[in-house]
Amino acid sequence: MENDFHKKTHSIIEKLKEELRSIRSGIISPALVQNIAVETYGGQTKLKLSELANISTSGPQTLLIFPFDHQTIKDIEKALLQSNLGASPVIQNNQIFLKFPPLSTEQREKITKLVNQIIESTRQKIRDLRDQERKALKTAFEKKEISEDLKFKKEKEIDNQTQKINEMIEEIKTKKINEVMNI
Repeated sequence: MENDFHKKTHSIIEKLKEELRSIRSGIISPALVQNIAVETYGGQTKLKLSELANISTSGPQTLLIFPFDHQTIKDIEKALLQSNLGASPVIQNNQIFLKFPPLSTEQREKITKLVNQIIESTRQKIRDLRDQERKALKTAFEKKEISEDLKFKKEKEIDNQTQKINEMIEEIKTKKINEVMNI
């Protein structure tokens, strides 16, 4: 039970980190665009941008996208324009420069609110998971599968792990909000 709880919480934290990587902050990252779906090869195939091109940074506000197959460059440009990133793609020498304008204070505040919503959703998932584990312990105790001492010990371990996870979530939140708010 306890090991399963740890695996599930670790999975939730990894999903949180992945989701936050795709949210724009003051510094542009390839993670911002890598999962954009691109319809290519005449609409026959739908692939992630990271499967079609190398993505790297070219300064603090620009991404450089170098397609593996130059035939996909227009499809990639179209997907970038439809993604509502607020960036303008420029094709030059079989590569795409994706220039992002600086974030306004209002945009930064909206992004901060979004980060807080994602964090709260993650905390709720952790609470739900903790409650499921505690309920399973209670059921096992009522069925006489575990002793009362073991039940209390396991509950305390779960509570301690939950507290550590919540502290980790708070650190992740603080780091992301600092990235967003720093100009």
